[in-house]
Parts: sequence; C-alpha cells; structure tokens
Amino acid sequence: MAEDNAGPRAADQGSHNLLLRVLAALVLAPLTIAIAYVGGWPWLWLVTAAAVVLYYEWQTIVGVWRNKFIMAAGIAALGIAGPWLMLGDMRAVAGVLGAGCVVLVLLTMRQPNAIWIVTGFLYAAAAFVGAVLVRADAAHGFVALIFVLLVVWAADIGGYFAGRGIGGPKLWPRVSPKKTWAGAIGGLVASLLVGAGFAVAGQGNMATLLALAAVLSVVSQLGDLFESAIKRRFGVKDSSQIIPGHGGLLDRLDGFVAAIALAALIGAFRGGVDGAGRGLMVW
Repeated sequence: MAEDNAGPRAADQGSHNLLLRVLAALVLAPLTIAIAYVGGWPWLWLVTAAAVVLYYEWQTIVGVWRNKFIMAAGIAALGIAGPWLMLGDMRAVAGVLGAGCVVLVLLTMRQPNAIWIVTGFLYAAAAFVGAVLVRADAAHGFVALIFVLLVVWAADIGGYFAGRGIGGPKLWPRVSPKKTWAGAIGGLVASLLVGAGFAVAGQGNMATLLALAAVLSVVSQLGDLFESAIKRRFGVKDSSQIIPGHGGLLDRLDGFVAAIALAALIGAFRGGVDGAGRGLMVW
C-alpha cells in the first residue's frame, strides 16, 4: 500500500514545488529587472548582496561557514571591492580581491578543503565583477544584461519542461540524475528563441545573436552541472532554503554565474573596459 501511495505523494510534492518556484520567480524576476534597469549603485548593492550570499552558501556546502575568519575575509573583500568597481578603478578591484584570495589561502592552508574554500571566493567574485561590469556600459549594458538573464532563464525553463515532458537518456547521471539530453536540447532551443527575438527586435545581427545565445546557453547548463557536482561531492541537496521552492541562491544562479562571467570575458576581448573604466563592450 505504501508503494501505491508513493507515486501520488511524489506528484503532489512536485506540483507544490513547481507552484512555489513560479510564485518566487514572479516576485524576484521583476524586482531584479527593475533594479538592473536603474543600474548604478542600486545594482551594485544588489549584486554585492547576492555575491555575499553565494559565498556564504558555498562555504556552507564545504562545511566551514562557522569559521568566522574565513567568512569575514571573503565578505570583507567583496564589500570593499564594490565601490572601487563602481568608480572604474580595476587595479584597486584586482588588488582588493587578490588580497582577499591571499588571506583565504593563508587561513586555509591546513584545511582539508582549502582549494574548495578559495574556489568559492573566486566563484562569488566572478559573478560580482561580471554582473557589475556588463551592466555598467551606459549605451548597451542593460540590454546585454537582460539578454544574458533571459538566455539563462530560457535554458532553465526549456530544460525543465523538455526534460519532464520528453525524458530519455540521462545527461550525466552520476552528477545530476534528473537531467536529460532532451532537457539540455530543449534549454538550448529556448535560448535560441531568445536570441532570435532580440534580433527581430533590432538589437543585433541574427547570426551573431544566435551564436551568442547558443554559447551562453551551453555555458549556463555547464555551470548548473558544476554546482551539482560540488553539492554531490559534499553530500548536500540544496545550498540553502532561502528561496521557496528553489533552494538556495546558488541553486538558482549557478547557470547565470557561468554565463555572466563569459559575457564579461567576451566584452573584455571585444575592447575591454570603456574609456571611463566602467563598462564592457559585450553588445
């Protein structure tokens, strides 16, 4: 009898989680877009807060979040680097983040998970710097940022529904048992639709935007798998329970972190930081 009831209970739980995810997205997505539109210091404050949470959740997964020195060093470095980032002084930003990294190396030299602790700081720093610099381009920063966000969201949503609706062979069962090749392809197709939509709206060349959407979609899905691999290594299901139905912020932003870091690198290769030192030529 217990086995007979297991299926309906699991289905009910899945429906409940989906409802929570939709409600959370309906609240968080418009708020994020609104602050991104305003840009400037409000966007920096939001990104800094997100980076601090990412750092905290990562160290929670690793199991060192109770170490006040490790936590203080990473959070302080992110907080101090923020104003310099807004002022466009990339040397100061690199110096502050580099100093934070050195302090963490010294603090964790005898820790069994030292490499993962420092990696968590670099992960949060990459998301922090990338998100601020991509948005900082006065002419196209908002469009570029929204493009990255929509591509990542499309990859996530398309992957979710294609994976559940089609199923089939698993993508990487040892790391993420629920992800399928159908889901990965569905996420890619959904991201391509975003790229096509931006091109139709006159935001760029169709071929270029499709290529960019495809690359960012694949990278975002790899970022998702990377975070899943970290959690599986440390035996953790969710990074936290901060977002109803979603788990932690790290669980929701894993794909975005990878995509925004790549977008920042693309901007750097296309011409680097602008003349004022405040934006990347991603678009």
